[in-house]
Amino acid sequence: MNNYILMMVTAIFANNILLVRFLGNCPFVGVSTNLDSAIGMSGAALFVNVLSSCITWMVYTFILVPLELEYLKTVAFILVIAALVQLVEIILQKVAPALYRSLGIYLPLITTNCMIFGVAVLNVQQKHTFMQTLVYSIATAIGFDLALIILAGIRERFSLGRIPTLFQGFPVALITAGLMGLCFYGFVGIGQ
Repeated sequence: MNNYILMMVTAIFANNILLVRFLGNCPFVGVSTNLDSAIGMSGAALFVNVLSSCITWMVYTFILVPLELEYLKTVAFILVIAALVQLVEIILQKVAPALYRSLGIYLPLITTNCMIFGVAVLNVQQKHTFMQTLVYSIATAIGFDLALIILAGIRERFSLGRIPTLFQGFPVALITAGLMGLCFYGFVGIGQ
C-alpha cells in the first residue's frame, strides 16, 4: 500500500508528466485560458488516460507479448487511444454540448496527446503490474489535471493585471508554466 501511495505522490509532484517530463504541452497551453475548459479537459484526459493505459497494458500483456508482436505496440496503443477519444467526443457532444464546443480542436487532439501515449508506453517499459498501471495512470492524470487547472486559474487572473504587450498571451503562459515547473521540480528526490 505504501508503494502505491509513494508512486502516486511521485507521479503527481516529483515526476509530473507535464511540468517535469514535458509531455502533453499542447492542451496545457491551448486549453488553459479558461478555467471551465481546463476542468472539462482534465476530466476527459483523466478518463482517456486511465482507460487507455489499462487497455493498452492488457493488449500488450495478453496479445502482443504472447504472439511476439511487441514491435506493434505503437500502432496498437494509438488505435486504442483514438477509439477512446472518439467515445469521449460522442459522450461530450450528447451530454455537455457547451463543453464540447469550448474544448474545440483540443478534444480530438487527445488522440495525439503525448501524455496519454507516454503513460501507456511508460507502464510497459517500467514493467508495471495491472494494479501499478492503474495507480500510475490515475496519478499522472491527476498531476496533469492539477497543473492544467492551476495554470488556467492563473491565466484568468492575467486579465486583471497589467502585463506588458510583448508578454501578453502565449509568452506569459510559457513563463508561468516554467515557474510552475520549477516549483514542481522541487519535489524531485521524494522516495529516494
